[in-house]
Amino acid sequence: MMYANALPDPEYQAEFYEGVALKRGLAWVVDTILTAIITALIVPFTAFTALFFLPLLYLTVNFAYRWMTLSGKSATFGMRLAAIEFRRADGQPFDSGTAALHTLGYAISMAFVLPQVLSIFMMIFGPRGQGLTDTVLGTVAVNRVARF
Repeated sequence: MMYANALPDPEYQAEFYEGVALKRGLAWVVDTILTAIITALIVPFTAFTALFFLPLLYLTVNFAYRWMTLSGKSATFGMRLAAIEFRRADGQPFDSGTAALHTLGYAISMAFVLPQVLSIFMMIFGPRGQGLTDTVLGTVAVNRVARF
């Protein structure tokens, strides 16, 4: 990994990672509720025909929501509420490309039980609280108050 030293060290800078796994879980709940509300608000504008493809609409709304919010401030609204944000391997906030790749990885892992379970265990027990997609991309979620 080219930028290994750009991210906070979990051993010497533990404050960046304290409680992040729990905060990610809470943020996920908030974001899931928000995307469900957005999806429900869209349905009447389709003359309720969206009910026939509701799962596809939800997936599309969820992908767009995550991609746009991660591109903007490197955090979804749930993550902002939980005071966490994502950082790339070089320590910088997400750009649009990284946000798209992270969202795609999230969508793929959510489509299958085993990758999602593995990702959750990795977040809980890993030193940086990285999930499967984070590990592949070299990204981390850190506490927003702790700046680097």
